[in-house]
Amino acid sequence: MSERIEADYIIETATNLEKAAATMAGEQSSGTFTKVPGETPELIERAGARVEKLTVLDTVEKPSLPGAKPGTPIRQAKVTISWPLETIGLSVPHLSIVIGGNLFELGDFSGLKVDDIRLPESFLASGPGPGFGIEGTRRLSGVYDRPLIGTIIKPSVGFTPEQTADLAEELAQAGLDFIKDDELQAASPSCPFEARVDAVMDRLHRHADRVGTLPMFAFNLTGEVDDMLRRRDYVLKAGGSCVMMTLNAVGLSGFMAVSRQSPLPIHAHRAGWGALSRHPVLGWSFPAWSKLWRLAGADHIHVNGIDNKFCESNESVIRSARSCLEPLGKTKPCITMPVFSSGQTPRQVPQTYAGLGSRDLIHAAGGGILGHPGGPSEGVAEMRSAWDAQK
Repeated sequence: MSERIEADYIIETATNLEKAAATMAGEQSSGTFTKVPGETPELIERAGARVEKLTVLDTVEKPSLPGAKPGTPIRQAKVTISWPLETIGLSVPHLSIVIGGNLFELGDFSGLKVDDIRLPESFLASGPGPGFGIEGTRRLSGVYDRPLIGTIIKPSVGFTPEQTADLAEELAQAGLDFIKDDELQAASPSCPFEARVDAVMDRLHRHADRVGTLPMFAFNLTGEVDDMLRRRDYVLKAGGSCVMMTLNAVGLSGFMAVSRQSPLPIHAHRAGWGALSRHPVLGWSFPAWSKLWRLAGADHIHVNGIDNKFCESNESVIRSARSCLEPLGKTKPCITMPVFSSGQTPRQVPQTYAGLGSRDLIHAAGGGILGHPGGPSEGVAEMRSAWDAQK
């Protein structure tokens, strides 16, 4: 029997549930809106997607999204659909279209969300996966028994390369393990990428010469593929130990062009994630979406944070973070280090540890460290003390 890829969906529809699920399977494989001569029973059996499971969840009074076909009752359900691997091939970017594609636009549905995906071992072998992950990140940072304490260059934009370097040096002296560009800073005329790398790494190397430790600094490569490859290699030549890309801006193909056989860890920022996830019955759940990026080579990935400044619940944040530590497969687990950020302070540490049950994370506090009344050194010390107190 051919290996199959599976995806779970949360759907909402006024259409008969069995018919709606069959429509999904047909739309994303061999079917179309009307019967065509070549769609034989034999072809459907060999190449079509199939509905594996359907579980009714709830009935709602009105449709969650506009544009759906009217009717009652409006029901929500969980649907599992599978595809034969031989009709998909070993392409991570293509998989994202097979799983999602046109489904979100179908008039039969007033809600549709990808909730999870499961991939066979042969498909997992096709993606680069994290080149460093947790083990490599700890080795490069020299931090083994606790989370990496991190922060973000703030203000996000407006600094020159020298001002960025001044702050990076101050943060290194404060004891930070990890520092990153803000996602809004990539290669601006006022802060050119190469000049920023030169200035920052000069200061960080001087700091390392004095104290023996070199903080990781994630330089934001985001841009066109040729530029990102050139920038990655520039960071490596300058003695840097981490680079960053904004996932939704560069896409899976662009990301994999940089991550495949990358000599540096890839820090994955999910800017724009709210557009894919904020509605409870539209888009993607983080565990499903992040599996694509983990397979594509993300070594670290943002999951938001406890009591964050955004709209995401703590339960959703913890589910997302836990999913990063769950293996995708036996031969290629693709474990990725979750990054907690967004309004983080020592106050969130106990709940973060209780929820995740692990110290394998980066805990990034921007204002919580840079805006600390006692300065960055006291901000870092309090973050470390809070984690040291967790038993």
